[in-house]
Amino acid sequence: MSKEPCSIPSKVKEKLEKQQYRIAGNHSAVKTCTWLKHSLKGEGVCYKSQFYGINSHQCLQCTPSTIWCNLKCIFCWRSASWYNKGTMDCQVDDPKTIVDEMIYQQRKLIAGYKHHSKVPMEKYEEAFNPKHAAISLSGEPTFYPKLGALIEEFHSRKMTTFLVTNGTNPEVLEKLYPLPTQLYLTMIAPTKEAFEKTARPSSKDAWERIMDTIDLLPSLKTRKVLRLTLVPGYNMTEPEKYREWFFKSDAHFLEPKGFMSVGDARKRLSYEIMPRYEKIKEFSEQIIEETDLKIIDSKEDSAVTLIAKEDYSFRKKL
Repeated sequence: MSKEPCSIPSKVKEKLEKQQYRIAGNHSAVKTCTWLKHSLKGEGVCYKSQFYGINSHQCLQCTPSTIWCNLKCIFCWRSASWYNKGTMDCQVDDPKTIVDEMIYQQRKLIAGYKHHSKVPMEKYEEAFNPKHAAISLSGEPTFYPKLGALIEEFHSRKMTTFLVTNGTNPEVLEKLYPLPTQLYLTMIAPTKEAFEKTARPSSKDAWERIMDTIDLLPSLKTRKVLRLTLVPGYNMTEPEKYREWFFKSDAHFLEPKGFMSVGDARKRLSYEIMPRYEKIKEFSEQIIEETDLKIIDSKEDSAVTLIAKEDYSFRKKL
């Protein structure tokens, strides 16, 4: 018996499109971020550009699993109300179709900038041909069963890939080929208790599976980042535990970042508790205390620092 095609319910699709998402195929999506627009107009770039050398105006913010996630993180700015808790047990689109459609939808989203007074034609043409796929927009990408082939499709087009995962599917990461250009693990909390309060997982063993991913990371031969989205009163505690997981993971970089009270996160977390850069820097200094770790970069307007053992020569080379 053949599976039904994966699909996004019409009411959910309508809400997503009002939020400037564009659906790519049956279950994937793209959305231009604020920094892409700023970059086009020469008004600044995102911290990923500063930290890793990607061009913000050539970044494709995308997902193959728009409504599939097993967590409901308190800080998530995407709407969690429609998330499917299980795997994508349905008929999925093939990677080539997804990438073709993602680029097509991205081009439609930026079409209005073609004759913008602040956008040079050269820069617009660069944006028309994205070079970086940030597979992180919504949902958990490791639920998409052809993730390796999707990454390969991006790479075949000379695009780099930044894959962001919550780490609850270590068996997918263990078999993933090819690996992304850079792999992000969102380390949601320092302990199981804080994780369950912050992530609100749909499965009882989510924390244990993340620990399996931490154990797996040293064997994955690509650039690796542990990312912290910090919320006072939830997961902005026990810096020594984050330090422990970072050392155990053998990741290259650690990114402590303050949560942003935007999107649906505003329904759960007030603007007033958003940690400013000074608090993030202070917490970062607690993480690196009595170690050989260093704060090698930071971006104040994004309330984020970059921690590493050294400022690697490959950091801005993609």
